[in-house]
Amino acid sequence: MREHIDELLARIQALQEELEEEYRQARIELEQRRARLADDFLRQQRRYKIGLFRFLLKSRLLVLLTAPVIYLGWIPFLLMDLFVTIYQAVCFPIYRIPKVRRSDYLVFDREELPYLNLIEKFNCFYCSYGNGVAAYTREVAARTEQYWCPIKHARRVRSAHSRYPKFFDHGDAESFRQGLQRLRRQYDDVDQQH
Repeated sequence: MREHIDELLARIQALQEELEEEYRQARIELEQRRARLADDFLRQQRRYKIGLFRFLLKSRLLVLLTAPVIYLGWIPFLLMDLFVTIYQAVCFPIYRIPKVRRSDYLVFDREELPYLNLIEKFNCFYCSYGNGVAAYTREVAARTEQYWCPIKHARRVRSAHSRYPKFFDHGDAESFRQGLQRLRRQYDDVDQQH
């Protein structure tokens, strides 16, 4: 009886080792297939890349001539970014407003796209920065407005920020006075681990 059990255990052990080897081989094949597909995808993406010289030749002259005007925007974007960052670092702790996480608004993930040339990558970086700073600034301003003046305008506001619907109706003095302190602390939609 003991011999039979030992034989069964040995077969089970051998089957487990065989199964482990099959899994190992499957993982290797999957990784190889994944690498091949990634290479194929990369090659496919690179087919759409336009070289710098051809890109510049295909661009309209007025587009090329206005590029320096667009790129001058770096200066106000950098200044705004710096000001807003300092402003909230100094003021938000005093007002007990949760800080806006800058990294949630400035996202740079296009530079690795293989179908973009150097100019296109730079343009994507610039647009990401400009729009990111604008969105970051808007959220800092929205939280400031929620603290200081959470009252809706009498006129419809186009593209109001996400905090605006919580604000008090224009002319509703009673609600404003009764609810201002509550609204100043109402940031349950914000991760407050700063």
